Order: sequence, then C-alpha cells, then structure tokens
Amino acid sequence: MLEINDTDATSILSFFAELPDPRSEVNRLHLLGDVIVIAICGVLANADGPSAIEKWAQLNARWLKEHLKLANGIPSRDTIRRVLTALHPLTFQRCFAQWIDSLSFLSDQQKAEQKKHIAIDGKALRRSHDKKNHLGALFIVSAWASDRGISLGQMATEEKSNEITAIPKLLDEIELENAIITIDAAGCQKNIAEQIINGGGDFVLALKSNHPKLYETVQDLFLDHLEDDFARIPVSRYEESETGHGRIEQRSYFQVTVPPDMQGRDQWVGLKTIGAAVRVYQQNGEEKSDVRYYPCSMRRNGKLFAGAVRGHWGIENTLHWSLDMTYREDESRVRNRNFAENLSWLRRLTLSLIKQHPGKQSYAMKRRMAGWSVGFLMQILTGQYT
Repeated sequence: MLEINDTDATSILSFFAELPDPRSEVNRLHLLGDVIVIAICGVLANADGPSAIEKWAQLNARWLKEHLKLANGIPSRDTIRRVLTALHPLTFQRCFAQWIDSLSFLSDQQKAEQKKHIAIDGKALRRSHDKKNHLGALFIVSAWASDRGISLGQMATEEKSNEITAIPKLLDEIELENAIITIDAAGCQKNIAEQIINGGGDFVLALKSNHPKLYETVQDLFLDHLEDDFARIPVSRYEESETGHGRIEQRSYFQVTVPPDMQGRDQWVGLKTIGAAVRVYQQNGEEKSDVRYYPCSMRRNGKLFAGAVRGHWGIENTLHWSLDMTYREDESRVRNRNFAENLSWLRRLTLSLIKQHPGKQSYAMKRRMAGWSVGFLMQILTGQYT
C-alpha cells in the first residue's frame, strides 16, 4: 500500500493507493508507493532512466522525506529498475483512471452534451530493438484525448503489423461512451467499428488501399458527385486555411450520407456517412493536393467531421513529436519489454500533466523547471498553480 503524508486533495499520488505489489516480501526494503512516486517525479523532472531518477531523488532527499516514508532511504537505481520491470503494465495504467476523470472540470450535464475526441495511433520506440533475442522495436499504440491533451492508455506490441490486434485490447480499457474515436488505416476494420458502436462511441476511420473494394467504391462516389458539386446528393461542407512556414494550405471537408445501395454498406455496423478531406498546398513552388476518405458513424456535420480529422493529427503533432523532442524517446535503448512499456507510460503520463499547466514555457522548459524547483514540480503534480 502506498502511504503519503501529502494531504492535497487533487494530488495524483493518492491514485496509486490500491496498486498491488508484485515483488517478493523477502528483502523488500522500500515501499512500492515510494518507488513509484520517485519514478514519476524523476521523469517529470527531466530524468530519463533509473540512474538519473536515483540521482534526482538523492539531490531532493530532504523534500521527499517530508512526503514519503523512505524507511530505508532513497531506493537505488537497481531497485527502481526492478520495480518498473515487475509491475504489470496494464495494471499500472489502470491506476490512472480516476485521476484522468478528476482532471475534467465539466459538469455531468456538460459531459453528457459534449462529445470528447480520442485519437488512437501507434509509435515505434526505434532503438528498443534487440537483435540478440530476435526482437524488433517495441511498438506502442496510444489513446490520446485530443481535446484535453491527456494520455488515456496504451498497448504495446512487438511489430507494427500487430497494431490491428492491439487496438481492440486498448479500446477495452478506455471509456468509449459519447466519444468520437479516430484511427488511421490500420484500424479501419469492421470488428473495430462494431466494438466502438457497442461501447457507445462514434468512429471516424481513415480508409486506404487495405480495403481496395470499399476504397474504390468511395472514391468513385465522390468523383461522381464532385463533377456537379453534389447537386444530386445532400452534403455537409467545411473549409479552412492555414498559413505556416511561408505557405498557405487550403483544406476542404465533405461529408455525405451513405447511399442505400452502396456496395458493402451492410458489413459495417453503425456506418452512416462517408467523409472526404481535400488538402491543397504548395511544395517547392508547385501546387499539390491529396484526398483522404473516412467511413463515419456520425450524421452529417461538416464542422464536427473536420474537427475529428484535424484533431487526429494532434496525436502525431503533439504526443509523438513531444515524446521525441522533449523526452528523446526514440533514443531509449531499454530492452526489457515490461520496463520499456512502463517507462513509456511514465513519459505519456508526465507529458499529460505538463500540458495541463497554464505556463507559456515549452514542454522541455517545464521539465527543466520541475527539475530545478520542487515547488514548480508540485504545481504540475497537484494541479494547483500560482
């Protein structure tokens, strides 16, 4: 059992109280909670592994002893590594469910009326491969609440090709009710669409050539109706433009109700509309364009569809980019799979905490500041900002 002297009601630390200890009781010198709290604080304070976490804890031992038992002092790097290796990744993540709910300041009525957006996508830990044991890079499939900037969960798999099997397991671990779930082409599967609908959510799935017949049918549908600007079929539209790096990018979104006679319609549970996102941009002085198609379970709403598509890019531009730039995740050479997955979750957890802090500093600067000042670190941990 985790024991904390801190009485802050909003403190994340209390959410680990029921986490079972996987270690043998023989020669157990440190409380599980102490080790976990130190690991969370260390990663938040710019430590990238057990050695750095231990060093940070030693430098802040006096402060830590005010909040933790630490009957046998600061745990060693080997103890930190053993704990993060022994913890079952899924059980470890489940401790955060109540904390995630506590970060929402919406009323029950607002929660019922407002759809949340959850983007699901995978990322390889590029240097985690282990040729000696014939293991490729560990691949982490993440669920990211785009509207709040919070990691809801993750599932690890040995290969990107196993993403199809990891996604349903991850969906089982998150709340789908009243959520729009967006997934790249790997997750555009009939069973995944049905799982989302059965969970009370809506899906927006990227469609590519992995479904050649459906892709051709959808492409022909839009090409046919684009010729007369959708004069023969109801359509919802939304347009936006973005200027960056000296270029203008135009995006047009179209969403149509699925025709009753569309081939394959009955095989997709909940399918109501098909969306298309058209992007026109300049590259090397030349105008280029691309079109992406999306089977959707939502009724026609061009602005809502555009927000879901645009929001999905956030998992790549915000989560994955931040993990590489702020945490240097791609440089991690951790080989043990449990350890690598739990360390990966600590990165996503602490990034979620950092994103809630209202300061204007970059994420990387906030991590440095958390390392320099335990007062700033506690602001991020407790959500009590000054």
